Amino acid sequence: MTEEDTKDKDSQINRSVVEEICKPFIVSDDVYRKIRDVFQNEIKKGLCKYTHESASVKCFLTFVEKLPSGCERGKFLALDIGGINFRILLVNINSGENLKIEAANYELPESLMTGTGRDLFDFLAECLSAFIYKHELQKEELSLGFTFAFPLKQTDLSKGVLITWTKAFSCSGVVNHDVVDLFKQAINRRDDIRINNIVILNDTTGTLISCAWNYREAKIGLIIGSATNMCYLEKTKHIELFKGGVNASPTMIINCESGNFGSDGSLDFVRTPIDIALDQNSVNAGEQIYEKMISGMYLGEIVRLILLECVNAGAMLNGVQSEELRTSMSLDVKHMSEIEAAEPGNDSASRKIFEIMGYKRPSDEDCEHLRYICNVISTRSAYMGAATLATLVNRVGDPFVVIGVDGAVYRMYPNYPERLRKKLRDLARPEYQFCLKVAEDGSGRGAALLAATVFSKKRSP
Repeated sequence: MTEEDTKDKDSQINRSVVEEICKPFIVSDDVYRKIRDVFQNEIKKGLCKYTHESASVKCFLTFVEKLPSGCERGKFLALDIGGINFRILLVNINSGENLKIEAANYELPESLMTGTGRDLFDFLAECLSAFIYKHELQKEELSLGFTFAFPLKQTDLSKGVLITWTKAFSCSGVVNHDVVDLFKQAINRRDDIRINNIVILNDTTGTLISCAWNYREAKIGLIIGSATNMCYLEKTKHIELFKGGVNASPTMIINCESGNFGSDGSLDFVRTPIDIALDQNSVNAGEQIYEKMISGMYLGEIVRLILLECVNAGAMLNGVQSEELRTSMSLDVKHMSEIEAAEPGNDSASRKIFEIMGYKRPSDEDCEHLRYICNVISTRSAYMGAATLATLVNRVGDPFVVIGVDGAVYRMYPNYPERLRKKLRDLARPEYQFCLKVAEDGSGRGAALLAATVFSKKRSP
């Protein structure tokens, strides 16, 4: 056997080892159909008054009973917070579909993410005041949509109790409190601006509302970014926790909080040992199981753990572990995106990522394996997103439905939307047609549009 033959044989062995390690992440459509059907059962538990408390998919009421009609008019504010960066928007609706939007971006000092709730809301009120004065609105009585992208339990449109912090936030004095009331207290302490009305929503609901402004058929919202969630328009007769009375609307947006799907063990049939290890080493072990399998915050970590197994098996990087490879969360979804964006055969992005991971001379084979691993994990993410989305398409049951989508993974990751769309077509009932539309400035614009829907003086179309 020549040296070249030996290399070829070693290469084939290495490839087979990498594929074997990745094999648990590649599952059949039967498994995705099972995920779809299990999610349907979890939705039913979340909506049922007897099983809601124990349900992993909570299906929280949003009290958003109608979507924008196009007849809304006026100026409305939005404050959109879901991480270290937040935005304040002024949306002016003066005719038809025309929206004039002015926005400012802000960054939270990291100390406020783990300090007191009072300090957090005082900072938000300070920034809101500065924005209002900049736009010379201080003498106007304004309504505001407050997008608060954390798990909330609402009792009406203007009251939302924080269930738990996520995304590295841990401010004291906020969990189990009404965040609208905390924000109003901060505004009142300043006594320099007039916010008459505040409605609260999460970013996924905002995404659906924003999309509904442009598409009347929009009834589902999806975010796949650093975190993930879904919402949809449900018939109120199926919402056992809603006591709407005779004048209630026939529908309401339900905030699924789908990131927590599987936290009761219902996804154990599809979780891999790597998924389990990732969860056990996370700050919120046992929670947000589905989110940890598909969202941008965790995709890079899954790839890192697979890489580590491949190195330990001697199939990549000469079996040598770097300190960076051993470091949790050292590989980011943006690195995966760069690798998959490159043309096949162009290894420059892979080599750059390997260098970041502490490897100066990866082989062509190593680069090929890394690209393969990234593709397997991003594809699983898109397919799992499609499986739960199919549940909602089937549940809405319209001949045609528009799905409003936002989030950096969906927007930025190469070929992700197409993979999700194709798998959704396979998993949804064939009689239901759908279209995925990126929601323009979803969570911010959607918040202002909700305030407009509730509080504007409407004109006839």
